[in-house]
Amino acid sequence: MATVRGVTVVGLGDVDPVPLPLDSWSRVLISSTTVGDNQSCLGYSVFTPGMATDDLSHEVEELAYVVSGSGELRLEDGVVAITEGSAAFIAAEVWHTVANTGDDDLVMVFAFTSSDYP
Repeated sequence: MATVRGVTVVGLGDVDPVPLPLDSWSRVLISSTTVGDNQSCLGYSVFTPGMATDDLSHEVEELAYVVSGSGELRLEDGVVAITEGSAAFIAAEVWHTVANTGDDDLVMVFAFTSSDYP
């Protein structure tokens, strides 16, 4: 991790992974722990094939970008496919599940308008 006058660079190896089922994991790279005086957070997740999160809802909106792989967002009102190169806006308080329906890892970057993972 490096900080120079208002810029902090955090690498994947600088933060501990949050273990998820089926050898999946997530790391919150930008947070109040790594930056200190921030108003948003950014993370990186790897979902192995067959992995699906529990139902999630956040008090703030979420932005997600699919780096590689494919899967779906399962919502109360339906299912939305997500594939490499696609971005998703998830409004605050929308219940959703992230599921890897492909044969390869689903790699995603996520961000919130909160200083920590909400």
